[in-house]
Formats: sequence, structure tokens, C-alpha cells
Amino acid sequence: MEEKNYLFAIRHPDGAVTLYIDEAYAQERGADLSKLVKVEIPQELYISGTIQQVREYVAGYLEEMGTGSAQA
Repeated sequence: MEEKNYLFAIRHPDGAVTLYIDEAYAQERGADLSKLVKVEIPQELYISGTIQQVREYVAGYLEEMGTGSAQA
């Protein structure tokens, strides 16, 4: 069974994406948990991608899904 890799994200109104490793860390950093979106990250990207590549992947995913936009 293949292990899945997830990150939690919030997409801000300006298009920026904040990534969190888990809900506990997001809460600790003051994130609104109701705005968090759990995103599965492809294993190859998770293992060898840069943080910028991961951010771009997550931003594209959130845009495509129409979710993750924080309200101003």
C-alpha cells in the first residue's frame, strides 16, 4: 500500500498560499481551521520538489477546485 502525502493549505485573496504540515501546526500558527484545505501531494513532488513547486501545485489545485480562498 502506497503512503499518501498531504499538506494543509490556505489560499489568501492575493493568491498567496500558506502551507501547514498538519492541523495542529496550523492552529498553533493562528490559522482559521475552517479555511484549511487538505491537499494530497504527488509522492515524487513531495520527495524531490522544491517548496516553490509544491506551493505552485497547491495553488493550482485550489484554483481548480474553487476552494481555499480566505475572505478579506
